[in-house]
Amino acid sequence: MNSLLEIHPEVKEALTNKKPVVALESTIISHGMPYPKNVETALAVEEVVRTNGAVPATIAIFNGKCYVGLTNEQLEYFGKAKGVWKVSLRDMPYVISQNIYGATTVAATMRIADIAGIKIFVTGGIGGVHRGAETSMDISADLTEMAQTSVAVVSAGVKSILDIGLTLEYLETKGIPVITYGQDEFPSFYSRKSGFTSPLRLDTAAEIALLLDTKWKLGLTGSVLIANPVPAEQEMATDEMELHIQKALNAAKEKNISGKNVTPFILQYIAEHTKGESLEANIALIKHNAKVGAEIAVEYHRI
Repeated sequence: MNSLLEIHPEVKEALTNKKPVVALESTIISHGMPYPKNVETALAVEEVVRTNGAVPATIAIFNGKCYVGLTNEQLEYFGKAKGVWKVSLRDMPYVISQNIYGATTVAATMRIADIAGIKIFVTGGIGGVHRGAETSMDISADLTEMAQTSVAVVSAGVKSILDIGLTLEYLETKGIPVITYGQDEFPSFYSRKSGFTSPLRLDTAAEIALLLDTKWKLGLTGSVLIANPVPAEQEMATDEMELHIQKALNAAKEKNISGKNVTPFILQYIAEHTKGESLEANIALIKHNAKVGAEIAVEYHRI
């Protein structure tokens, strides 16, 4: 094991005995939701993974190491603490070497999961090509990491605050298969609809697991994006969300919010202006992703 990894005993036992394991990120705890909803959701998501036959491994950085699997006390700390670093790939050496507490994004979580030997990762929504990227060049490191790290990502599509069309184009350029689970239209995080047809569709966890196994046996490195639409009863209307997103983007511009602070600001703004409805949708979709991710991990383990 890498000397910079600290693997929870439950996760270590599962990996040693080749049981299905699902990686989970920590940014959603420290930067995606308010306390105590963030901790409650993190614990609930871990329980969903267990209920569906896999072992959860929430990933974060502290004490100069990458922790794969957190205790309840550690989850509580990341949910309450102020000033926790939002860690993408570029930040990892700094945060680890400086003994800083860091919550990992999709890119960082994928890399640590890969080092630990975990093949399935569940998140809410991935980063992507930001609106206006043709002038700002703001493209998430999540996409470049997916091109080179062989860990499958289960999400509710890409965050709807992004340019979904350009993100799908970028994923194609990088050779990353994009599968939508159970429908032809690519989802847009809070909504099951986006206006874009999914490049691929599969309808069972077993089919997805077989695709993953086939891709990696072919020697094709990199991720597969598994877009899992939010449950219909919890989705929000696309047109309604677009109005809130535009207002949030304008507010971020007025306040000179930039870089890695944009997404947390916008998510909080939308949650406040939808009276918590977007937060509830966010919680519903991450739980649903955890269920599907665990099912895929179990099927992949069988293969």
